[in-house]
Amino acid sequence: NLFKLGSTPLPEYIKREPTEADAEMYQTIFARNEGAVVAPAAGLHFSREVMKRLEIRGVEMGYLTVHSGLGAFREIDVEDLTKHRMDSEDMSVDQTLVDMVNHAKDNGKQVCAVGTSTLRGIASAVSMGGHMKTYTGWTNKFIFPPYDFTVTTALVTGFHMPYSTMLMMVTAFGGYQLIMSAYEEAIANGYKFGAYGDAMLIID
Repeated sequence: NLFKLGSTPLPEYIKREPTEADAEMYQTIFARNEGAVVAPAAGLHFSREVMKRLEIRGVEMGYLTVHSGLGAFREIDVEDLTKHRMDSEDMSVDQTLVDMVNHAKDNGKQVCAVGTSTLRGIASAVSMGGHMKTYTGWTNKFIFPPYDFTVTTALVTGFHMPYSTMLMMVTAFGGYQLIMSAYEEAIANGYKFGAYGDAMLIID
């Protein structure tokens, strides 16, 4: 059993041992399938109350599975980004999500990814014409500028560490200048970075 053999896998930059509270706090409320070794941190900002308020406002919510690995946290140590190799992560996109997203796209609605893992998962399941297709398998997709996101139109994401693949993905989505100005604002105002940190919403 995972819970008997190990402890909550907090990122290395959190300089303390995991506590009992982390077992609940470092987990999204909509997690279903065991297999990830890190939590998708952007999802930590969503409580049941927030989800209900979104539902009342007509926001539809769909889910995909990405078993996030430690590779996403490995610093980029090459100048030529095409030479960086991501670790493969197991993922699954089912027909229910595909139908929801494609219906939204066909009706001119926003498609918002919560977190870079979700953003990468959607990008790994893209079909023709800015739509999604079902997919079950592995992805080692490394997204960096420039990149054309044909499905996702908005992104909720945290403030990521320098030289991280997540920061590269966010700058690809929001544009370098916009994201750097957001980070300058965050630093000036004492925002928290990393897994237990603050988040931003980027809208196309």
